[in-house]
Amino acid sequence: MTTLFDPLQLRDVEIPNRIWVSPMCQYSCDPVGAPGLVHDWHLVHLGSFALGGAGLVLTEAAAVSPEGRISPEDAGIWTDEQARAWARVVAFLHAQGSRAGVQLAHAGRKASTYRPFEAAGTGSVPAAEGGWETVGPSAEAFGRYAEPRALDAEGLRRVVEDFAAAARRADEAGFDVVEVHAAHGYLLHQFLSPLSNRREDSHGGDLAGRARLLLEVVDAVRAVWPQGKPVVVRVSATDWTDGGLQLDEVVTVSGWLREHGVDLVDVSTGGNSPAASIPVAPGYQVPHAEAVRRGAGVATGAVGMITDPAQAAQVVAQGQADVVLLARELLRDPRWPQRAARELGGQVARPPQYARA
Repeated sequence: MTTLFDPLQLRDVEIPNRIWVSPMCQYSCDPVGAPGLVHDWHLVHLGSFALGGAGLVLTEAAAVSPEGRISPEDAGIWTDEQARAWARVVAFLHAQGSRAGVQLAHAGRKASTYRPFEAAGTGSVPAAEGGWETVGPSAEAFGRYAEPRALDAEGLRRVVEDFAAAARRADEAGFDVVEVHAAHGYLLHQFLSPLSNRREDSHGGDLAGRARLLLEVVDAVRAVWPQGKPVVVRVSATDWTDGGLQLDEVVTVSGWLREHGVDLVDVSTGGNSPAASIPVAPGYQVPHAEAVRRGAGVATGAVGMITDPAQAAQVVAQGQADVVLLARELLRDPRWPQRAARELGGQVARPPQYARA
């Protein structure tokens, strides 16, 4: 029986346990002096999870282009300077025994927004305050956000190239894993969902058309990313609303992703409709990860209100998912993996400086 504390082999990368850190945006870069550049906050924030024994630490969304940022304060990986800043973080994670992963992202029509704890306002940031024109599959706004510009053929080509260039920089920075963000209502999810994709060309219409950009991005990333390193994709398995993306469609797309060289699908839900009604409860997204795992024949990660060690252990032991990803619970307790190991009789890395604990 597989346990939380067993290693997971993905291509040539062995991840020491099944407890992963889910990407969590920090909105903490300097948008004027050093746009997209991570610094000490990110080192300490992410480093604390490695000290706590997490097997894989995934960064927050790292924008593949300036216009791909959710907020002006977002992290990025569209320049070599940004990659060098990430390399410092990666080196620390490795020194603690964790593997390092980066989430490559483009926010699409949900870009250029105020960060959630910003006193200045909510919604889209105007150009006078450092905002920019957003893009999407169609000129369909998300709620009260600014209407995006529909991407033309040149814009689509640039998106694919930006993801590939970001993957090359991620490899140079020493990351072990890249995760392509196609969830939570951001650009690649916008293309997948009929709620936001009204196109009538090759990148719209049926599921194959709506999935085309995601597969083009994955192919471009896989072409430049070392063959021995895994590629992960995060998806939203449902839009939680009529007329939106449905689980059976995401199972199909996940099978295509496997065929295109994706090693694990990180299964979340929602984010593309402000009117969605989401039945939030402990482990409420786990069944979606199980459905993708069984239906698409691909390894999956489960997320969403997984807080108790016994609960997490059950997800892995019963084969509902291959890994669990924690977010808010790790903010409350960065040593959660070590606590889980004590409670369940397992073992995760512990720095010698903390051995007396």
